[in-house]
Amino acid sequence: MTVRLPSPAAPLKIGTRGSPLALAHASETRQRLGTAFDRPEEAFEIVEIKVKGDDRSMIAADRPLKEIGNKGLFTREIEEALLDGGSDIAVHSMKDMPTVQPDGLILDTFLPREDVRDAFVSPSLAKLTDLPQGATVGTSSLRRRAQLLHKRPDLNVVEFRGNVQTRLQKLSDGGADCTFLRHRHRTAHG
Repeated sequence: MTVRLPSPAAPLKIGTRGSPLALAHASETRQRLGTAFDRPEEAFEIVEIKVKGDDRSMIAADRPLKEIGNKGLFTREIEEALLDGGSDIAVHSMKDMPTVQPDGLILDTFLPREDVRDAFVSPSLAKLTDLPQGATVGTSSLRRRAQLLHKRPDLNVVEFRGNVQTRLQKLSDGGADCTFLRHRHRTAHG
């Protein structure tokens, strides 16, 4: 089998969502591939792919993903681009990945995992224990919801979806007293 090394004339296409965080993950992947294969940045092209999960006009931000189409909302179009040659590899956040991959695709490479702790984010409070009785916490994570309500059953946990910027704006607009952000977790497949 002959392996074609990417070059500026024939770059390896990296498919990803267009959110700032997804683009940061794809850029890190491009940099790591360039270093690993001694290739210039131009040998790797980042291809932004619009996915249904990012279309705010179609998806209500207050509905849980499981009611709308679940995790495939953020991967389906990228997987289709892989299968039809629109990209050579894809970079995803692991939280967006369905448990079963489409025929012909595999989860193959995982970037080093960063800090796994959640970050407490609030415009006026320093830590979770500062939350008053009945405070509103925004999250779409079932894990976070269960952990919060186990520790503090008095909390009002509301659906809080969107990219980092969207969730921070919702917080700033008073949609919740706090939320949690996760450090980057990503994977590449192709």
